[in-house]
Amino acid sequence: MFDYRLKVFSTVANRLSFTKAANELNISQPAVTKHIKEIENQLNTKLFNRNGTTIQLTESGKILLVYAEKVRNLYRDLEFGLSQLNKQEKGKLKIGASTTIAQYILPEILAKFNSYYKDINIELVTHNSEDISTLLKNGQIDLGIVEGESKSSYFNYEIFKPDEIVLVCKATHPLVQKNFKLKDLYDVDLIVREQGSGTQEFIQNQLKKSGIDVQKLKIIMQLGSSESLKNYLVHSDAMTFLSINTVLQELKNNQLSVIDIKNFSIERDFNFITLKGEQSELINLFIKFISYN
Repeated sequence: MFDYRLKVFSTVANRLSFTKAANELNISQPAVTKHIKEIENQLNTKLFNRNGTTIQLTESGKILLVYAEKVRNLYRDLEFGLSQLNKQEKGKLKIGASTTIAQYILPEILAKFNSYYKDINIELVTHNSEDISTLLKNGQIDLGIVEGESKSSYFNYEIFKPDEIVLVCKATHPLVQKNFKLKDLYDVDLIVREQGSGTQEFIQNQLKKSGIDVQKLKIIMQLGSSESLKNYLVHSDAMTFLSINTVLQELKNNQLSVIDIKNFSIERDFNFITLKGEQSELINLFIKFISYN
């Protein structure tokens, strides 16, 4: 029910890429461009500044994105409100999520879900992506939400939401605001997540693809959570790669800073994973709801 042109705009605005938006929406890039042009003509304003292969939101685009999200949420509330008017959903759902998702993304969504479905009891367990996959395979959870790159023939994978991984250090680090290149990673102390972390696996693979020999990086410590990594950074000159979702508060409070690596970025998707085969209505209901948030 959500206006399709606004959906196209929101996808482009969040991805900052016409190509990625086209792939995500399963339409052609010219179709994406057409929808954006129609909105710009209707509103008589420019939504994106184009610079070569990169785009950025204009001030008008930033305003539209805020209101597009509000409209989207209103449609979501309307659809779920009407669909559940004469239903009473009950049951229990056991969900496993990797630590980044469980700690920084799911709490707000679960609170909203509970406001709609008070008779559905949710149990959330938190482990790294590898352990979540094992729990799902063994039937110990109903649904997994993970971050890694590994894929298994046992599961169906469905995109939950996009994420970006950034290089982070304390706000007073001497390299903040300096020109930082990918090869400069060899010269700094790094702390990383534990073995089995989906995030760490993905980071290493992306660095390898860009020509970095991860064995030559100065990894001084492995820690078991994003919170541990962040707290360590505040007291040292080390750096680490973290999901942008985990450091929003610290960036706002000027405790940590993001180091922009020239010509390098790490983007990924968070994924729902379910056992292959027919899924329960409760799992489908939760996935549908969470996909709107």
